[in-house]
Amino acid sequence: MDSREQSESMNNLEKDQTLNTEPKNEVQEIVNEEVNVEEPATEEAPATATEAPAEEAPAPVEEAPAPVEEAPKAEEQTRLDLAGKTKAELVGMMREAAARPIEEVKDEVQAIKAAFFALRRDELAKEKEEFLANGNNEADFTPKEDADESNLKELLDVLKERRTEYNAAQEANREANLEKKRQIIALINEIANDPDNINRQFNRVKQLQQDFKDAGEVPPTADTEVWKEFQRATERFYDVLKMNKELRDYDFKKNLELKQQLCEDAEALDEETDVVAAFRKLQEMHTKWREIGPVAKELREELWARFKAASSAINKKYQTFFEDRKSKEKENADAKTELCEKIEQISTDDLKTYAQWDEVTKQIIALQEDWKKLGYASRKANAALFARFRKSCDEFFAKKAEFYKTMKEELSSNLAKKIDLCERAEALMDSTEWKEATEKFVELQKEWKTIGPVVKKHSDAVWKRFIAACDHFFDQKKKQNVNVHAVEHDNLKAKKEVIATLKATIEEAAEDAAQTVRDLMDRWQEIGHVPFKEKDKIYAQYRELVDKAFETLNMRGSRPRGEGGSRPRQGGGDRNLSERDRLVRTYEQRMSELKTFENNMGFLTANTKSGNSLVQEMERRIVSLKEEIAELEQRIKEMDA
Repeated sequence: MDSREQSESMNNLEKDQTLNTEPKNEVQEIVNEEVNVEEPATEEAPATATEAPAEEAPAPVEEAPAPVEEAPKAEEQTRLDLAGKTKAELVGMMREAAARPIEEVKDEVQAIKAAFFALRRDELAKEKEEFLANGNNEADFTPKEDADESNLKELLDVLKERRTEYNAAQEANREANLEKKRQIIALINEIANDPDNINRQFNRVKQLQQDFKDAGEVPPTADTEVWKEFQRATERFYDVLKMNKELRDYDFKKNLELKQQLCEDAEALDEETDVVAAFRKLQEMHTKWREIGPVAKELREELWARFKAASSAINKKYQTFFEDRKSKEKENADAKTELCEKIEQISTDDLKTYAQWDEVTKQIIALQEDWKKLGYASRKANAALFARFRKSCDEFFAKKAEFYKTMKEELSSNLAKKIDLCERAEALMDSTEWKEATEKFVELQKEWKTIGPVVKKHSDAVWKRFIAACDHFFDQKKKQNVNVHAVEHDNLKAKKEVIATLKATIEEAAEDAAQTVRDLMDRWQEIGHVPFKEKDKIYAQYRELVDKAFETLNMRGSRPRGEGGSRPRQGGGDRNLSERDRLVRTYEQRMSELKTFENNMGFLTANTKSGNSLVQEMERRIVSLKEEIAELEQRIKEMDA
């Protein structure tokens, strides 16, 4: 697998985190610094959404529950469809968002920003990969400037300034609201201090109560205290007023109906499948509970207990949800640790071939696929585990790249050697020194086998060039043997004549018949090959007559033994020794030819231009040589008997 494969296998991990080593550039820093998603703490339980009523005041006014903590935003999902968007389109969307009120676009800005920098990371990874593939050093890599990125940063700066201004304005507004609420409390206390005119101030106090509710948010640190001051002032007013019971009961009844409805709504949240959504709705209900006035004193505790019980059930589910998520994160961390250990145990020391490297590469990619299937661990553990896993991947692919670089040099060297063999074969292919040239071609073919592989795009061409030279030579050699079949038929005719003469000699049984038989046997050996399909038949006839001659003419028994128990050859010792030497030389020559043909068979295949006919011819010659060698061995043994 080359650098492109490495890039593809790395890009396969982008859904989790990218495994390619990226430069620590400004884009990544912005992503890490600005794209933060709030997440509820997993170490501790979420804050209780409710508190028990404070100590009761003597007036018929209800104590409010403590404010509910703002729910974590880890599970909040954007509804924007960003799939398939380009960077330019994302910048356009960000520009549109920047033109809208800042309080409406927070989540949208975060989603667009995350999608943009994800695309930018991919570009940087590919840019770096191309940079390294061109043989450059990683330390020299500098990302190219990106106009879309600059435009996005400018828009983010504008949004950041607007957010700062908006937050400052909101804080100032909260302070103003706090001051306004304190003034309302002071007015209520002032009215309560004037019991003579208090009856005429009831409507005014009701309006002040509404003004207090409509005053808006105050700083969170003062929210509970100012509300309690308002409740105490209101209770003091009602105590002093000793208002008409019917009017008070009507107000209590209305508040009771509203709070009972809130209790029912809170209890219905227990059926919600989305725990986080249910918790957020509960927060809104607590806000409404605080805005509703008091109920009859004898109902306050019971009603509050009901609402608190429903809230506790949701709080417990919410806490369990994050505890389960923490447990799952622990399982994911253990699984990722195991994958890290597996990839760290993979050794590259014994990888010497492309196939071995490819096999281990498949293992690495399989581990990366397993990694992608796992969910997140805790934020701190996930970052450390990913860095550990990516380090092992990077080290493996760096070693693989080094191996491929070394092999590239070796392949180039092998190509040069094979080109040299092609040139030597081409210089030899027109030679008419058939035996010598054949031996040289055999040596060239042997040397070709010892040379390692070459680059695939050159391997076919250089092989075709070499085999073309070999084919040319053997084609020319074959043309020299075009009359071999005619010669073989002549040889067949000659051998039939030997058989006929041999048969007549045995039948006549003349005095010199034994010598005639031996002369005919010599003549048989001098005659060359016969057609392959006639070979077995003619030889069987010959062998049968020779055996009959030895038996009928008593050729072996007629020869007395010489010294050492050996039998002297007819026609004189010198002649017999010369004949044996001739047979031995012929035997050695045939053995050499057999070896040559068998070597050639190892290099010629039916895929070459003249492969089929040449291979068949060589197979026939090998069989014929083996039979001739067996016959020579038999004759030498007979002479030595």
